[in-house]
Formats: sequence, structure tokens, C-alpha cells
Amino acid sequence: MARADLLVRLVQSGIRGDKATFRKVVEAIIAEERSKQHKVLAEKLEELLNTATVERPTTNGGTMLDQRMGNLFHEIMPQRKLSDLILPEEVQQICQSLIQEHHRTDLLRSYNLEPRNRLLLIGPPGNGKTSLAESIAEALMVPLLVVRYESVVGTYLGETAVRLKKLFEFASTRRCVLFFDEFETLGKERGDLHETGEIKRVVSSLLMQIDNLPSHVMVIGATNHAELLDRAVWRRFQVRMNLPGPTRAGLTDWFERFEHRINIPLGYAPSTLAKRLLGTNFAEVEEFGSTVFRQYVLEQPDADMKDIVSKTLHNWSVRSVIVAQQGEMEVMNV
Repeated sequence: MARADLLVRLVQSGIRGDKATFRKVVEAIIAEERSKQHKVLAEKLEELLNTATVERPTTNGGTMLDQRMGNLFHEIMPQRKLSDLILPEEVQQICQSLIQEHHRTDLLRSYNLEPRNRLLLIGPPGNGKTSLAESIAEALMVPLLVVRYESVVGTYLGETAVRLKKLFEFASTRRCVLFFDEFETLGKERGDLHETGEIKRVVSSLLMQIDNLPSHVMVIGATNHAELLDRAVWRRFQVRMNLPGPTRAGLTDWFERFEHRINIPLGYAPSTLAKRLLGTNFAEVEEFGSTVFRQYVLEQPDADMKDIVSKTLHNWSVRSVIVAQQGEMEVMNV
């Protein structure tokens, strides 16, 4: 019997129509079955794989895309799970509810209902908006399509609206999560006197495309500046969630999980590290953990984790002071 993780990946790639990943997973299963001396099964799978029609994929970030789409989005095979994230209880409950709706679409439709598929994430940078979008895609077993603004936003009149329409039309042909980071880039308030008529046309086009999106596509917008969004954009999203910065309890939880993940005592109590790093966001804490673990690996076999953590904490404090001073200087210059 193939490993459970390979079977899950096989089903996920089959649902997405991702033939390149599907082939790689089958090859991995064949190799595993050979190692178990299950030669008949391995040869049968290999025969089926070799006789199948091979389609040459057009790649973008390692996954198959429709060639006509160019670089309007980056497709990601989600790996991060909801259980990997440290989220407020309310956010966890809402996400679980949304996921259940999409897993039980047939039941909802029997009552003439559709699952909710428009989600807006609000909060300061570095606190898990992108990670949450990925984990929702993982739970739904669908790809995550991350919009590339550098390719979507055009310089000519009407170009952005046309590209947006192509993007939504392509996304509508498959089950997926369509993710707009920094959503205020496209969804700006149309009443802003400093914005051009072109921006207003883009917002109108965006609203129309969101309205026409089928429920099998989950569209997630993330923003650090909710105050810039057009009021009509707000109304399009059925679910709006705030992702605040980490609390001390949240940081303590993060360090407990990190210590368990690397299976090396940090030399400090997780609550102590949480107290020292209170005020940082989750992205910065991830960076801190990676720095510590990397240095530990480099100093093997004589690595002293407590000493490494102490030095990293000191360097972190110095860096925080420098960043604060730079911020004060920028305010003074303004």
C-alpha cells in the first residue's frame, strides 16, 4: 500500500488536472512499490504510465498554465495546513465553516444555496494573510493562484480591465483559490480625487468580475490598508476577517511548536522568548527561528543552542533600535 501522503497528492493533482505532478507522484509510488518487492504492481503502474499520452506542460512557477494567460498569476501547490497556523479562535471557526461549506456543496445546492466564496483578510503585514490563503487552498485540495500585479496592471487605457477579465475567465474554468495580495492596488476608493478615471474603470471591472465568479472559485483579497478600499468592494466580500499581530500567548505557542519541530531545546522557556520578542509579527518570528536553527546547524558538532539564542536576541534588539531610529528620522524629514 502506498504511503498516505503520496495517495493524497495523487488525488489532489488529479482533481486539479495537474498532469506533471500526477506523473511525478505515480513515479514515486512505483519506486516505493519496487522497494517493497511488489514487482507486479510496480510494473503494471509503469506500463500504464508509459502508454499514457504525455502532454508537454507550459510552466510558471513549476505548474501547468494555459499558455494564453502569460504571467498573470503564479500557481502554487499548497503545503501549509490550517493546523500549522496560530490564529484567533474566531478566525479558525470561520475558516472551518467555509471549508465545510465547500466540501458539502451538493447538500447546500439541494436547498438552493451556494457556499460562500469571497473572503477579505485585513491586518498589518507579516501576520499570516498569505499563509491563511494557502492553508484554505490546501484544505479544499485545490491550487492557489497568486495574482501578479506587475503583469495585470497595464500602462494603456483599458488594458488592466481586459487582463482582469482574462484572469477571472481562466480561474472560472477550474476549482481553485484566487488570491489578491495588497488588494487595495486594484480595489481603491473610486471617490478619491487623486485617482484617474482609468482606476475607476478598473474598480468597476473588478466588481463585475467578482459578481460573476462561480462558487467553485474561492477569491481571497488581503489588505494592509482597508481604509483605501472602495465601499462597493467591501460589500462584495461575504466574509471579512481581521488578522491581528501575535499576542504573548500566541508567540509562546509558536516557540513551543518550533522547539518541537526542530527537536532541539532552545535553552529558554518559550514564554521568556515570547516576552522578549513581543511586538514582532509572525514573519519576523519565523525569520528569528530560521536564523537560530541555521546557526545551530553551522556550528555542529559543538553548537550551544542557548548561546546562539542569546546572541540572536541581542542582535535582534540592536536591529530593532536601528529600525526605530530610521522611522523617527523619516517622520522628521516629512
